[in-house]
Amino acid sequence: MSREPGGTSDVVVVGGGAAGLSLAYRLVETGVATVTVVEPPDGPPRPAERTWCYWDHGDGDGDGGGDGDFDEAVTATWPLLRVHGPDGGPLTVDPAPSRYRMLRSTAFERLVHARLERSPGGRVLRATADSVRDVPGGAEVRCTAADGRTLTLNSRYVFDSRPLRALPPARTQLLQHFRGWFVRTRTDRFDPGVADLMDFRVPQPRHGLAFGYVLPLAPDRALVEYTEFSRAPLTTAAYEAALGHYAREVLRLGEFTVDGAEQGVIPMTDARFPRRVGAAVFRIGTAGGATRPATGYTFAAVQRHSRAIAAALRDGHGRVPAPHGRRALAMDAVLLRALDTGRIDGPAFFTGLFRRTPPQRLLRFLDGATSVREEWGIGLRTPIGPMLRTALEVPFLPRRPHPVPGTGKSPR
Repeated sequence: MSREPGGTSDVVVVGGGAAGLSLAYRLVETGVATVTVVEPPDGPPRPAERTWCYWDHGDGDGDGGGDGDFDEAVTATWPLLRVHGPDGGPLTVDPAPSRYRMLRSTAFERLVHARLERSPGGRVLRATADSVRDVPGGAEVRCTAADGRTLTLNSRYVFDSRPLRALPPARTQLLQHFRGWFVRTRTDRFDPGVADLMDFRVPQPRHGLAFGYVLPLAPDRALVEYTEFSRAPLTTAAYEAALGHYAREVLRLGEFTVDGAEQGVIPMTDARFPRRVGAAVFRIGTAGGATRPATGYTFAAVQRHSRAIAAALRDGHGRVPAPHGRRALAMDAVLLRALDTGRIDGPAFFTGLFRRTPPQRLLRFLDGATSVREEWGIGLRTPIGPMLRTALEVPFLPRRPHPVPGTGKSPR
């Protein structure tokens, strides 16, 4: 197809992160619509490389690439998951047939760009989106190209994944904030078959919770992160100190070098994110509520949402479903409030979930895919008194504005 700037297509996707590229991929793969993806030109506006992780359930439903779509972009896969409780005791679970997988944004972008290039209905436009608005018969996106030219794109629908300028009012808002090192050790220190999702053998903050996170890439290489769930991010120096303590005193890595670092902030909020902001303009990704409030995971929800949008366009209606069901969001609102008030002990709560819940059921729960019966069973294994008190309180709490945290990387 023509690669000329500007023009008309069925769909314009604003933003080339996980949500925008995933939607573009689904639309061209199914042939539902012609697509133009608007991405910032090279330079400061483009985000740094990011890491996305998800569970491949091995059932072919494609929630996160289970159908093999993204295999060539996967950096690493782990068949086993491990949690270290606050007492230091390790708990290893086998969630077969599910596997935990890592994608790096550069590899994912390369894969999707190649697919769009091969498609007669897809293209990528490097430009800065200045405005998005409804117009008769669809929507219009005005952009500025790298050479300063103003470009106008017209389409039936626009799906905008750019970060919101202000978060919607919420009853509770915590932040998942973190810094990670890509480390290389002098001797083999990691087991490439096991991902450490939560290691609570780190000093806990006065408010919220903290844990380590280790994704081995080879026996001598891994992504090692320090993460907090709390109300405010730390300084880079404070993250560096926490990471140094975790790597040297807890993991006892010995001599190592840091090949790279990443840092970010993810809002964990029970805010109501508007999915439709115009007759033909929709929000997707974190801006559209795809981030799971209680965990920060996004990638699998983005895949489900992208397939649902493609199906809606195929069926000829403009209704975009929510990324998460109401029941899952209600449970998350209770959990966030219980963590924020300190009514439950975060490390004990999450360790208990892994210890008492069958792995497959737990992963479905974390993804928001469990049945009511399964959720009741999980709920009975949590601190019933504090959770019940919180559940009765949440509906009466006011929603208040919260400041927007800076983001250095997309949510997992």
